[in-house]
Amino acid sequence: MKLVGIAGSIADQSYNRTLLKFIAKHFEGLVDIDVLDINDVPMFSQDDDQTNSDVIQNLCKKIKGADGVIIATPEHNHTVPAALKNVIEWLSYEVHPFDGKPVMIVGASYHTQGSSRAQLHLRQILEAPGVNAIVLPGNEFLLGDVKSAFDENDDLKDQRTVDFLQSTLQNFIRFAKVINMIGQTTDYEEEDLSAKNGTDTTVKGVDMNADDWLDQAAKKVNAVEGDTYVKLDSGLLTVNQLNYFLKTSPVELTYVDENNQFIYYNNAVPTEKMLAKRTPAQVGDALDKVHPKIARVIKHVKQVINTLRTGKTDLVSMPVPGGDDTTHVMHYYKAMHDEEGNYKGVNEWAVDVKPIVDQYLQETGQKLVKDPDAKVDATTGASEKPEVDATTGASDKAEPEAAKPEVKVDATSSASKH
Repeated sequence: MKLVGIAGSIADQSYNRTLLKFIAKHFEGLVDIDVLDINDVPMFSQDDDQTNSDVIQNLCKKIKGADGVIIATPEHNHTVPAALKNVIEWLSYEVHPFDGKPVMIVGASYHTQGSSRAQLHLRQILEAPGVNAIVLPGNEFLLGDVKSAFDENDDLKDQRTVDFLQSTLQNFIRFAKVINMIGQTTDYEEEDLSAKNGTDTTVKGVDMNADDWLDQAAKKVNAVEGDTYVKLDSGLLTVNQLNYFLKTSPVELTYVDENNQFIYYNNAVPTEKMLAKRTPAQVGDALDKVHPKIARVIKHVKQVINTLRTGKTDLVSMPVPGGDDTTHVMHYYKAMHDEEGNYKGVNEWAVDVKPIVDQYLQETGQKLVKDPDAKVDATTGASEKPEVDATTGASDKAEPEAAKPEVKVDATSSASKH
């Protein structure tokens, strides 16, 4: 994978530039990083447009041609340095090379916080509409006390720090690979999240975005409930039994139909305890009501739905960012089809897989250790049917505002009829 690195400093001695060069050298087998020079970037001024200058055009060309960007930012007065902000101003004025580009943020500082406030601010800047970079959620690398962090060869001294840096870099590689893959098509733009078209099972004459849609729709179709039997293709249960069964499922389940209407979740635990927050009032909503009105969020939701609808894959998975040693929450989106292979919607489930792994390790007397020979697939771009492990960062919210999906082909199924 080909990346570019930008150190947010023009100082002769920049530890953030040293950090980027260390990443480029130490992880050469994983990534090819071109560390860009921003020293000659002119001061941004709309009255003196220098977009076509060699230095701006070169930065634009390098970023556009890369599979992702790593930005190493110092922290000046609780934010990013002026030099870095200046670069971003130029690259979001008449040219927009960050648009849709996967970005990883790292940073080094003299003190213990490792540029954490600058990183937070930089994330907000990069997600501005004019920039529109896709920043890997979580996955922070903060290098504090940087004056003592490197040896005389500019290598990081502490092996645990190197190991952690490698894990964050591997997360980013996977993330960038998936983002680049789903970004290669514009088919998703036609995906209608307002659910206005309806389908053969859409309940007509009821406002799908009403808070009491469930009650209104159930009354409209004379839905059965309680101890009334329902014949399934491999069983006979009452509605109550179905609820008992689904509510005790070890995963949080959500049903979105082929019309992009959110019509069910298993409501197993109170909303505040859910891994993917849902509320009873959301049931029946069109997907554009379920998710925040943020362009990049809507774009990602459309991409995921369209990827499943068109049969490019049957499974999209995304781990949640910000996990720790006690949790590893995964979201899965599985395309559903009828007996004739027609797309019928999305089966979404969220689950914390950490307890499962812990139980396995306990019962087998094993433990997790780092694999020193582990290699991340460094190839970039995307194939129609990628084979990607599900270990990157993403959102844990019902609204995937940080949804950076990872796509995994389900080997047991193939494309549906469209």
